[in-house]
Amino acid sequence: MHYDFCVIGGGIVGLATAKALLAKRPGATLVLLEKEASLGQHQTGRNSGVIHSGIYYAPGSLKARLCKEGMARTKQYCREQGIAFEERGKLIVATNALEVERLAKLHQRAEENGIAVELLDRAGIEAIEPNITGLSALLVRSSAIVDYKQILAALAVELAEAGAEIRLSTTADYIQARGRWVELSAEGVPFTAGQLVACAGLQSDRVARMAGLEVDFAIVPFRGEYYRLASQRDQVVRAMIYPVPDPDLPFLGIHLTPMIGGGVSVGPNAVLGLAREGYNKGAVSLPDIAAAVGFPGFWRTMGRHFRAGAEEMANSLFRRRYLEACRKYCPSLTLQDLTPMPAGIRAQAVRRDGTMVQDFLLLRGERMLHVCNAPSPAATSALPIGDHIAREVLEAAN
Repeated sequence: MHYDFCVIGGGIVGLATAKALLAKRPGATLVLLEKEASLGQHQTGRNSGVIHSGIYYAPGSLKARLCKEGMARTKQYCREQGIAFEERGKLIVATNALEVERLAKLHQRAEENGIAVELLDRAGIEAIEPNITGLSALLVRSSAIVDYKQILAALAVELAEAGAEIRLSTTADYIQARGRWVELSAEGVPFTAGQLVACAGLQSDRVARMAGLEVDFAIVPFRGEYYRLASQRDQVVRAMIYPVPDPDLPFLGIHLTPMIGGGVSVGPNAVLGLAREGYNKGAVSLPDIAAAVGFPGFWRTMGRHFRAGAEEMANSLFRRRYLEACRKYCPSLTLQDLTPMPAGIRAQAVRRDGTMVQDFLLLRGERMLHVCNAPSPAATSALPIGDHIAREVLEAAN
């Protein structure tokens, strides 16, 4: 069997990439491999459901550029497909002097990225969100909520109509570029492709290494634990409520997020995971642990962020600590308001020197491209990411 394109990974970035490839090369043959029994079982199906604005990201970075474009395109795609989304807005709340200082820098970054925001004082916060308290806040009215699984389902229908072959429960077990083709095997069945794109998320470093690429990073999993507020608190906020993030970390902090269909989620935190795909608390994978502890960058990252990691672990172990992280800006919440929800796991690329990769990371090889770091806001940015990858792949082929 031979295909013009092979895409590994059935998350939203993989499907958006496949869509872009077929849009640019109508009539091309494409196979998409997904190792799970259904699409979007990992980061796509286990996130906060936020359409981000791009306020956080370094000006000029892929994240900043593609997130801003992605917000507009995601909303437009939802309109075209009849998928519900709601522009609830996002309130980033500073509750102490350090956060006020960080908020001012975030305000400047928003202006550099061309993101419309409003700076609110204490009275301004309480005027629009009576249950939220803070010293100051940034209001991003364009931020929205959506169910990304519905977007994924619409993309899958589009791919099928365009002639793509989607193989579920199919794991790639051999990848080798040879001359004009990429030789592959999946579940022991050999085939070839003209170009390969790997959007393997939590397994991206392993897939890249299997393909013969030099990999100077490792994926470190961070579990994000969520709660749902009790139904009587469904109206506690209208907007998404976020703390001011630590600029040294790629995480946004525990936030309150209204959900499509009703209810409010709380989270996620960012706890070092002991299994890349272990969503249950206490899940352990010895191969994943061995891969992490054998990578020098892991220890350097843990040493650099030991205090933050310890706080996240404590928040995970003690629900009252987790609650206090929310009560800083929403003091009326109680322990009885928190009901556990399924966790998610963020695939965070860490370099050998211990730095966490902050931007999207693409690794190129002969006749192939690997998406090696695509955490939040990858879902928001999926459509322009797909276009960007497709251009890179097709330009390399010419």
